[in-house]
Amino acid sequence: MKEKLKSHIEKLTRLSDTEFSYVLSHFSYEAYKKNDFLIRQGEQVNHCFYVISGLLKLVYNNNKGKEHIVSFAMEDWWESDFSAYFTKSKAKMALQCIEPTTVFSISISDYEKLSTEMPKMERFFLQKSNAGFIASQQRILSFLTSNAKERYEQLLEQHPMLFQKVPKTLLASYLGVSRETLSRLSS
Repeated sequence: MKEKLKSHIEKLTRLSDTEFSYVLSHFSYEAYKKNDFLIRQGEQVNHCFYVISGLLKLVYNNNKGKEHIVSFAMEDWWESDFSAYFTKSKAKMALQCIEPTTVFSISISDYEKLSTEMPKMERFFLQKSNAGFIASQQRILSFLTSNAKERYEQLLEQHPMLFQKVPKTLLASYLGVSRETLSRLSS
């Protein structure tokens, strides 16, 4: 498991074995079952998560009980309610397992400590954050400029594995369409 984290970090920055051991000491390994929550809406967010295996969904439930899927996180992805994580506040979204999932989690205090003590890790975290910001903006632009069929085709092109792992109802929610519309788009 730890080799996956090391390999992931080393895609952006090299770490000696000693450096990686120190970095790893700031993470916790956790295993969750299908439907378990890593974050519940309204609770304090203390961790962000690097997915080793499995699949997560980040959701916003509105006051009418409608679930809006903000994102999915598969193997080798990072996820959290980042607004709550970085502001040390309560979650506006929930993070839930779609299937059994293993993660490495890091608290905000350990994140800040590593960023302060190791410029390599600060750069790594910055690059991961920038990639996340870019992906979020691209998703927003997709909703503003693309129709449902175009969003479906973009998702299929960028993340084909989601179509094998995610139930159609959840994909429809993510794409902002009904289950019936998704069935039409996929046929």
